Amino acid sequence: MYKVIGHPRSRALRVIWALEELEQPYKIVPAPPRSEEALRYNPLGKIPALVDEKATLTDSVAIITYLADKHGTLTHKAGTPERAHQDALTQFAVSEIDAALWTKSKHSFILPEDQRIPAAKATAAGEFATAMAQLDMLLGEQEFVAGDDLTIPDIVISHCAGWALSAKFPLPEGRVGAYLKRLRKRPAMGRTLEAVAKHV
Repeated sequence: MYKVIGHPRSRALRVIWALEELEQPYKIVPAPPRSEEALRYNPLGKIPALVDEKATLTDSVAIITYLADKHGTLTHKAGTPERAHQDALTQFAVSEIDAALWTKSKHSFILPEDQRIPAAKATAAGEFATAMAQLDMLLGEQEFVAGDDLTIPDIVISHCAGWALSAKFPLPEGRVGAYLKRLRKRPAMGRTLEAVAKHV
């Protein structure tokens, strides 16, 4: 059984959702960043972490990539053009969407007050809106961002969409809005939200 360490409303949700999609058993160990529990699994105190038998893995994207490769789904095969395209989309989700949300969070409540720059929040909102317009181009008329099947970047993007709502960043309508709704309606996402609710 896998062990997921991290507050379930953090990026740990990505890992939980991937495990639900893969139909793998897991246990959630709730732990906020830099807590004693988080430091036990990651010397940086960052979450999430995943324990797979004797191996401890960190970083949500690295973890779900590992799980997808190990179980042979949620991903295209390594060494193929399709995988390179998928990886590019994952990097887009992290560098453009996640990064804008993280900037807003840092300048809202994470950094010490004397280090927060109010204008950075407006800049982050603009960057997020730009990323959503770019996502529309990347998605096109596809069911999922990398093609016909759910893959790693879809999980990252969907998690960021939920984060955006709490950050009060508006989500687009149109085909991106419909895509995000499809992701939220997946049975595995429903099970993920039920699991999360038990630990918050």
